[in-house]
Amino acid sequence: MKATKLQYSTREINRDFKIKVYGYTEEGKKVDKLVGVSGLILLIGTEHANKQIERAYKSGQDKCVCKLRRGLKVTYYAH
Repeated sequence: MKATKLQYSTREINRDFKIKVYGYTEEGKKVDKLVGVSGLILLIGTEHANKQIERAYKSGQDKCVCKLRRGLKVTYYAH
């Protein structure tokens, strides 16, 4: 298994965004809460987190919504 690391530092991401996760986890539990970078990585993994954070930075808007096929919706709110 290839270990990947984040493109941005955890401190920078937490400073620039509030991250809200809504939907169902892989175990079928319902989730609706604010998470930090570590919580995001636990839920979606490093590769998906890198893609979504890059998308949130490029959007330049106040809110960026990213949806996963497994029923999880991650919203990035810019400060």
